[in-house]
Amino acid sequence: MAETRRRLRSSTVVLGGMGVLAAALSACGSDPDRRCVDRNSYDYLKGYKVVADKNCKSGSSAGSSGGSSGRGGKQGTSKSGGNADWYYDADVSGGWADYGTFSKSEAVDRGGFGCSGSGSGGG
Repeated sequence: MAETRRRLRSSTVVLGGMGVLAAALSACGSDPDRRCVDRNSYDYLKGYKVVADKNCKSGSSAGSSGGSSGRGGKQGTSKSGGNADWYYDADVSGGWADYGTFSKSEAVDRGGFGCSGSGSGGG
């Protein structure tokens, strides 16, 4: 009976370890969540207005920098006449997106545990 318990425990550990490994690998390999927003629609309380994806050009804004205030990258024009651009890793609520970034590389750098190069030294 002791052998049966031991086998059960070791198989549980192996299966649990495989699950953790799979979660770590899938967290690093996925693209960040993105929304097409109108850059000119920023509201202090709500964030940026989410517009249809067709308003953003198919490319990403890999060239932008400076976080949420960064300019650059590929932009389109929304129906309201504003600049439409991809906004990554944002909290979305009621058609508005906030607390994200216009930089895809910055959003990828926020990845889950096990991702190389995540985070930065405080200073």
